[in-house]
Amino acid sequence: MNRLKYDYIVIEGNIGTGKTSLASRIARDYDTRLILERFADNPFLPKFYENQSRYAFPLELSFLADRYSQLKNDLANPELFRQQTVSDYLLSKSLIFASITLTDHELDLYQKLFNIINPNLPKPDLLVYLHKDVPRLKQNIRKRGREYEANIKDDYLEKLERGYWDFFKSQPQLKIVVVDSNHLDFVSSEKDYHKIMELLQTDFAHGLHRFELK
Repeated sequence: MNRLKYDYIVIEGNIGTGKTSLASRIARDYDTRLILERFADNPFLPKFYENQSRYAFPLELSFLADRYSQLKNDLANPELFRQQTVSDYLLSKSLIFASITLTDHELDLYQKLFNIINPNLPKPDLLVYLHKDVPRLKQNIRKRGREYEANIKDDYLEKLERGYWDFFKSQPQLKIVVVDSNHLDFVSSEKDYHKIMELLQTDFAHGLHRFELK
């Protein structure tokens, strides 16, 4: 079994980019530990899409608490012979989403809580961001058929994209790879999947790196 070049890889992306599918495939092929975001049981998520102003704060707090708890437990207890890890989220995504959905006073409190817990977690050796244009995101969102996502607005997805880019610019200490995946189908195409895996075996310097794969 081949090993990944990086011991802790995070696959990130906007809603509907396929980050969970890619992270799951990598973990299966390379026999790594897999950490997936637990959103299905969050009682605030469907309510948030119905009434954002009312449910944004409890939603973001619940996600922050659950993400931190999961990452702290999983990353602090490496399994024997399976110390490489692939995850489909970074804790900092909590702050990216909160900066869009919360009021100024709520965000100020949220930022303070985030700053307390964030330094306690290890940072990824490689952060991979899958970019897709909004029309392709909406197509993927419709395809997976989650009822509560049916009314996600284009401007919300656009704000998230800008939020991720602002975050990348503020993180020169991380190795960040942005992959334009508009023309890739790494779920159904073995060729496209291997293009990504070949890229992820590259020895990257710290900072931001952009690639368009076709």
